[in-house]
Amino acid sequence: MTDLVVVGRVGGVFGTRGWLRIQSYTRPLENILDYAPWSLRVDGEWRRFELADVRRHHRGLIVALQGVVDRDQAAALVHVDIAVTRAQLGDAGPAAWFWADLIGLAVTNLGGVPLGRVRGLYDTAAHDVLQITDADGRERLIPFVRDVYVVDVDVAGGTLTVDWHPDD
Repeated sequence: MTDLVVVGRVGGVFGTRGWLRIQSYTRPLENILDYAPWSLRVDGEWRRFELADVRRHHRGLIVALQGVVDRDQAAALVHVDIAVTRAQLGDAGPAAWFWADLIGLAVTNLGGVPLGRVRGLYDTAAHDVLQITDADGRERLIPFVRDVYVVDVDVAGGTLTVDWHPDD
């Protein structure tokens, strides 16, 4: 299953009947529920799970997966990534991207200086942050603020242009 995109993670066990706390990487967090079935990486292999039930709990989600009926089964899934196929995500729409689309893009600044490739993204309280790594292993963290630091994103062309000095 090479077309999988990680959309969340199992955060912990809830109760004694196999329910799981979910850390969703989607916005809003409930969007993760739109992409069932899920694939979970268990013992190095991706396994498919159908959602049996879902509940909102405080500011998060708890779920019951088909076939997971007790706390011991649920505990074996803690800290496991939740992925869906790329096709399940659909189209992000015009001028929008999924984080998975940005991973690997070549990053240059306005002067054409290559800064590296997008290695990851982080969600912070203020804004998303691009993690850029160059060929020498130098890492840059650039706020993903469109029209301020991020000038152009060309997913089809494999490039991302930023307003960022190479020494920063």
